[in-house]
Amino acid sequence: MVCIMLQACGQNASQTKQEATSTSVVEPSIEVQKINQNENTIATRFNAPKGYVRIPFDSISFSNYLRKLPLKPHGSKVLFFNGKKKNKTNVYDAVVDLHIGTRDLHQCADAVMRLRAEFLFENKKYDSIYFNFTNGFKADYTNWRKGKRIVVNGNQVFWKQKTQSSDTPKDFWKYLEMVFSYAGTASLEKELKSVSLEKMKIGDVFIQGGFPGHAVIVVDLAIHETTGEKLFLLAQSYMPAQEIQILKNPKDTVLSPWYSADISNELQTPEWTFTKNQLKRFQ
Repeated sequence: MVCIMLQACGQNASQTKQEATSTSVVEPSIEVQKINQNENTIATRFNAPKGYVRIPFDSISFSNYLRKLPLKPHGSKVLFFNGKKKNKTNVYDAVVDLHIGTRDLHQCADAVMRLRAEFLFENKKYDSIYFNFTNGFKADYTNWRKGKRIVVNGNQVFWKQKTQSSDTPKDFWKYLEMVFSYAGTASLEKELKSVSLEKMKIGDVFIQGGFPGHAVIVVDLAIHETTGEKLFLLAQSYMPAQEIQILKNPKDTVLSPWYSADISNELQTPEWTFTKNQLKRFQ
């Protein structure tokens, strides 16, 4: 029997406990990070801390694409799909300037998938755009581009020719919303391969699959010129559907929004806690 499940991000029990009990702040070990308020990309808004340099990547790579994501003006509030504001000031330092539609679909894993898919779409790598539904059905953009549409009939899922071929941005967004509806952390986690912290790259994903689960994506990296220590920036969407945001570091308010890759066991983000073994990468 085929099972189709809608998924969402949500708060885990350990995070609730942490929010209730965590009041300590890591002692400053690095100068307070300056935010360039008038800059409008991740790479230009957030300086690499003193002694660190950004790791270079090819100009047409996914890593470079993420690093140059556009940001809304400094101080902007994250908006939910219905236009309401996310007023949690202890969660994010910046808001990515990308539309999310008007349906409650663009949540955590959805944001990760859309960033990957839009990078491939912009570079016309259409055949590389595909994601699996929770039940294993392969939703590939190649078929969608040909005018086929996904039909969900009870426990059956199949392609059916519905319209003419098209690769317009409007039709592409319709494809993404179909993926958002039937894929999530549980399916995406299975598609990604595990990677060690030492080999972390921009575009890697901390993900805990489940119902609910959560996912955040690495959007920038810097390395210490002497010690080789890596720092990274994280972005997420959440529930209900909301704009992508650059996360604060709740464990080190001086280093924030940067995170150290020297993780002993757990990675605590403002709204979820991951283990260091939950870092994964697109194939």
